[in-house]
Amino acid sequence: MRITRCLSMAIVVLCCLGLLFQTAALAETKPKAAFNFAKFPDMSDFDPNNPMPLKGDTIKIAVVASHSGPAATVGEIYYISVLWAAHIANKQGGLMVDGKKKMVEVIKADTQSKPDVTKKVTERMILQENVDFLWGTNGSHLQKVINQVADKYKKISVNAASLSDELQEGGDFSRYSFMCTFSTEQIGRGIAYYYGQIRKKEKKFYILCQDYLFGHSMAEGFKKGLKEYYPEAEIVGEDYHKLFLTDFAPYLTKIQASGAEVVYTGDWIPDAANLLKQARQMGIKIPFADIFMDEPRFLQEVGIEGTKGIVNLAQYGNGNPAFKSEDQIKYYKTWLNLWKTKWQAPYNTVLYNHGTGNIGAYIGSTLWLLSVVERAASTDPEKIIKVWEGDTYQLPNGQVLEMRACDHKQITPLSVNEYVPPEEQKQSFNIAPYYWFNDFSNVGPSTLLPMDKVVPKADPNLCK
Repeated sequence: MRITRCLSMAIVVLCCLGLLFQTAALAETKPKAAFNFAKFPDMSDFDPNNPMPLKGDTIKIAVVASHSGPAATVGEIYYISVLWAAHIANKQGGLMVDGKKKMVEVIKADTQSKPDVTKKVTERMILQENVDFLWGTNGSHLQKVINQVADKYKKISVNAASLSDELQEGGDFSRYSFMCTFSTEQIGRGIAYYYGQIRKKEKKFYILCQDYLFGHSMAEGFKKGLKEYYPEAEIVGEDYHKLFLTDFAPYLTKIQASGAEVVYTGDWIPDAANLLKQARQMGIKIPFADIFMDEPRFLQEVGIEGTKGIVNLAQYGNGNPAFKSEDQIKYYKTWLNLWKTKWQAPYNTVLYNHGTGNIGAYIGSTLWLLSVVERAASTDPEKIIKVWEGDTYQLPNGQVLEMRACDHKQITPLSVNEYVPPEEQKQSFNIAPYYWFNDFSNVGPSTLLPMDKVVPKADPNLCK
């Protein structure tokens, strides 16, 4: 019995070492494909409210998301991100698929944030719209439905926004699903590593997350991370709230009384906005450690002092300074100038002016998908799987992504961004006007976490 247990432990250790070596190699190996600045087209006609008219047979991507209801803003963000990447491909003449050039078409599929609707609309996308790819979504419980439908009909599911590790583990794993995002355990371990091994100041944490699969996974990831990297830290409270909550006062009162020095949350909008605004209205100045508390419109409402000290773990970033080449600056300014001069509501607000952050990550996931399609020269799922497993791709910002073959989880560096007043943002925003925003705090210090400290969790039954 003891020998068997020791052998099992040895196997797990060897698997972990293998993943660490794989991760170290990612930072040194030349990617198999990269965003080609030389082919970056004229984007002056890009308008998210008036997509380019397409004719004939197309490569169809269904953006399965909340395009209506309280989380409709999330659907807006996803749509412009996918459409931007598609427009780049289309302005280059489309992609060669099965011996024929095809343009890329983006279709909205509204989940209304409901599992039953998600199933119906996903099946309609496949059976009636004949889409090639399913791209989603906000809510791990909804992404699970998308993955199940994709597996049933053998379509590729691109998970660019749902973060629960469980989606790619055990019986939930599907070879047709690819997780193109960071994951909950990575996030928890990354933030714990930052506070315990880099910052080394605050020790008392309060966990407040949404009450569903993702929220509980976020909390578990952080608790595991603290045990690993910051055992002397203390969790002084832990709560879960329903989605789309409008009154956070009961939770904030408990946080205030707990003695917490940091609130750890995975809340996404609109919950993230309501949580921060109500905290500051109640005079609670405790900083938040988060991943989605970066939406400029509500940060603008809170102001410089209320947003100072927020710690945001980001999946899109390559350390400071943000812009490292003229090509990167040109790419960034192309988006910025269109936002300034052309786009109308809802895309003319401060939310969309930079095209970086989570928007940059969603664009990156789509660029990667289209690169895989181009290299596979097909939309056939089996050919896509063959190319994407073990693939590496370099984003416009220089960041390299890898798709782990055994469980289809993305491996990439993560960065921790501390929000500081405008005059201190130039350490990140290194071109004029030398700040991201001048009316609230935003990214200043940006710390790239060691790759081996934030490797995504692996199911030992899949990654042997």
